[in-house]
Amino acid sequence: MAAPTASPRMQLGPLDAATSIAAALLRALASLVRLALRTPAGRIGLPLVVLHVVLALFGQALAPYPPTQFHIEDHQLEGPSLQFLLGTDQFGRDVLSRVMSGATSLISVAAAGALLGIALGTVVGMSSGYKGGRTDEVVMRIMDAMMSFPSLLIALLVLTSLGPNPINIAGTIGIVFIAPVARVMRSSTLAVKSLEFVDAARLRGEPNVYIIFREILPNTLPVLAVEASVRFSYSILLVASLGFLGLGVQPPSSDWGLMISESRIFITGAPWVALAPAAAVASLVIGVNLLADGIKQARELPKREA
Repeated sequence: MAAPTASPRMQLGPLDAATSIAAALLRALASLVRLALRTPAGRIGLPLVVLHVVLALFGQALAPYPPTQFHIEDHQLEGPSLQFLLGTDQFGRDVLSRVMSGATSLISVAAAGALLGIALGTVVGMSSGYKGGRTDEVVMRIMDAMMSFPSLLIALLVLTSLGPNPINIAGTIGIVFIAPVARVMRSSTLAVKSLEFVDAARLRGEPNVYIIFREILPNTLPVLAVEASVRFSYSILLVASLGFLGLGVQPPSSDWGLMISESRIFITGAPWVALAPAAAVASLVIGVNLLADGIKQARELPKREA
């Protein structure tokens, strides 16, 4: 009997795998939005996240003043007023405009770093969990070693060596997040790889790449979505912390962490200068966490009703 020939779908290359992941993530995103709207936490968190995404995309265009426009002559450290709704800083720049414009740099860098870490961690964790054996053991020990170092310390070491620019910041965050994401996705893969539909794919002769990204990955997306929201929250705080320490996005950017750092000496006389960006960071993190909690609660509702 002649050996069966491989069907076209068996030849799943890297580009096909990436396309499959992107399509699955888009479907999961639509499903997660529907889930979020089913719970109070999700209904609060989703608008907060959407608001910040809108600011990241259009904040600079919607801002009443250019973020670097000075009003040194007569508006330095002016309190909130009808002209400047959130007051001005030490150079007379409109704080509201700077907060709206600063959303772009912080959210884009945090999202890029989180996505890089999630993508690499997913590939490493799922491949290791599916392969098993000694390979899995070696890979997980490497991940444990990476997790033993504090995230902020690794970021400081890398950025002081390579320099603080958005690409280095996003890359550093991505490297930091590989290990925790890999461990979570490995556990999910171990729970799924022994199920019947995976065994059926093996019996059909499907390659490992196909099985991992077309059979196992769609069934781990709920776990991946929750982990992604957690990583995004940590990424926001990490980018803001680096900005506060002077290793984030550099001036004249209106990065929120940098704004807090520059205005901390005026906290007693002009608290609005520091409180406005701090509130922006806090509201974004709270929104992401509430959205994640809402999605998690919505997924558990059918189990409770049953």
